[in-house]
Amino acid sequence: MGSYLRVKMCGITTEADAVCAADFGADAVGLNFHANSPRYMDSDTARKILRAMPPFVTPVGVFTDTEKMLMEAEALSLHTLQWHGDPTELSKLPNFEELKALHVIVAFRIADAENLVTARHWLDQQEAKGRLPMAILLDGYRPDLPGGTGQPAPWKLLADFRCQVPLILAGGLTPENVAEAVRIVRPWGVDVASGVEKSPGIKDADKMKRFIHNAREAAVK
Repeated sequence: MGSYLRVKMCGITTEADAVCAADFGADAVGLNFHANSPRYMDSDTARKILRAMPPFVTPVGVFTDTEKMLMEAEALSLHTLQWHGDPTELSKLPNFEELKALHVIVAFRIADAENLVTARHWLDQQEAKGRLPMAILLDGYRPDLPGGTGQPAPWKLLADFRCQVPLILAGGLTPENVAEAVRIVRPWGVDVASGVEKSPGIKDADKMKRFIHNAREAAVK
């Protein structure tokens, strides 16, 4: 990992929170299109947030449905997509070649070493086919949720995991624990949603500011 740590504020639902995250130094903001999420947003809200975004901050569409993912990517001109679902569904898409032109982050929920073996096997398969994603996101595990679990990933288990693409750490990160997580895992980037909120979908400005500061400070030590 280089000394610069990328930070994504996920589950952004308002223009004000998007601008605030950018002002504090976030590299990306996540727009959640999973219908059952408390951070879900419709296309009209997403357009308003995209119009408010300053330059050099990347909007990332978060999806669990391939059809909706391709539809919203085209409608909103989203170039970076985060997939929380069965990774094999991506390669089954009839228009997979279109997806290859986009930047795709594939999420894996990690509870134990077996989950890491699954992630490694999938990445090796994609490398052999020339279809590696832009990055992978390693999240905490809860059987009832595809993402945004608030459940920490097993950091010590991830400490020795190296892969062919950048690794983004997510799951239960907060301003209080992100520095420890960064020091243990040494990820390329970190992703946070519930850990910087007042309530689901509503961000806390002080928490966002402290999260970014603590994460970046740990990355250079």
